[in-house]
Amino acid sequence: MKFETKCIHGGVHKDQQYNSVTTPIYPSSTFYWNSLETNSGYDYTRSGNPTRAALEENIMALEGGVGCVATSTGMSATHCAMALFSPGDHIVAPADLYGGSFRLFDKFLTEKGLSFTFVDMTDHKALAAAFTPATKGVWIETPSNPLMKVIDLAFVAELAKKHNAITLCDNTFMSPYLQRPFEFGIDIVMHSTTKYINGHSDVVSGCVVSKSKEHADRIAWICNALGLACSPFDAWLVLRGIKTLGCRMEAQQANAMKVARFLDSHPMVERVYYPGLESHPQHELAKTQQRGFGAMLSFDTKDGRSTAERVCMKSKLFDVCVSLGGIESLISFPVTMSHASMTAEARARAGITDKTVRISVGLEHCDDLIADLKQALEGK
Repeated sequence: MKFETKCIHGGVHKDQQYNSVTTPIYPSSTFYWNSLETNSGYDYTRSGNPTRAALEENIMALEGGVGCVATSTGMSATHCAMALFSPGDHIVAPADLYGGSFRLFDKFLTEKGLSFTFVDMTDHKALAAAFTPATKGVWIETPSNPLMKVIDLAFVAELAKKHNAITLCDNTFMSPYLQRPFEFGIDIVMHSTTKYINGHSDVVSGCVVSKSKEHADRIAWICNALGLACSPFDAWLVLRGIKTLGCRMEAQQANAMKVARFLDSHPMVERVYYPGLESHPQHELAKTQQRGFGAMLSFDTKDGRSTAERVCMKSKLFDVCVSLGGIESLISFPVTMSHASMTAEARARAGITDKTVRISVGLEHCDDLIADLKQALEGK
């Protein structure tokens, strides 16, 4: 079955009572038992719900996993996956990862006894040197947020196996339509399904998908024990949005390529971070492990923060927002928005500066988006 068909039909069990073509919402918090020994397979919505199960089956099929849990947010998905580790374990993570993940790792989980090394994962020597005898996991974000570095999934998976470490990949920027990390040896995949998988900026949610039954069972237990599951209505919204994932990603990445080429040629832009450009350091790698280049990009302005701020505030079609992946175009200033939780030193090590602007390219006509960025860059 092709990907687009799975998006529409995966997990959608036909309603036997009223013949509804869409998955019903089951808002019930609890389900009655047939006897003191048996039930319908559901007893309490924190532990399981038919609407959420349909979404989990759908995403599991799209990623090619054996188990999936749908969570309340992307960060709850990250926390759920990281709960696989124990105090004393060491994790290798990218230096330029999402600010919310950095906060969870560098503050909360460090206080709970985990340790982290943040490294440029495109530098294979530095990555290999980051492993210690205590390393139990490698957290991957590719392309990275916001500098769009592409990490070699197969290389990291092979390196981690040599150290008996688990690999976990945040696949939010690509979605399973453009990248499927399991095909390159990754063990666990997570998403903020708030973003491209839902695609309409009207829900917060996440998911964790596992390649092995061992990890799937453990993560399902953790999700239930910590109460991290998403609500039935949120699951229904994501399941509705996922039906158009393929066509949205195609249209949005086509727009992004045109926007990236415009920015790359503009005299007020110093550098564009987009894997689709031939000048991107990992352009060839991206071609081998992605089906496309996605709709996220960042750029550095030549005159520093003043120009970056002007672009953000004078844009008329790009709303100044955190988040990404919706049908509308968004623009953000990572230093004060998505990566504000990182220390200034951590941002500097990662290469995130006050001249960096991040944009999520939506479904508007690309001519209008380019005209808007042009007037914002030129202060007209």
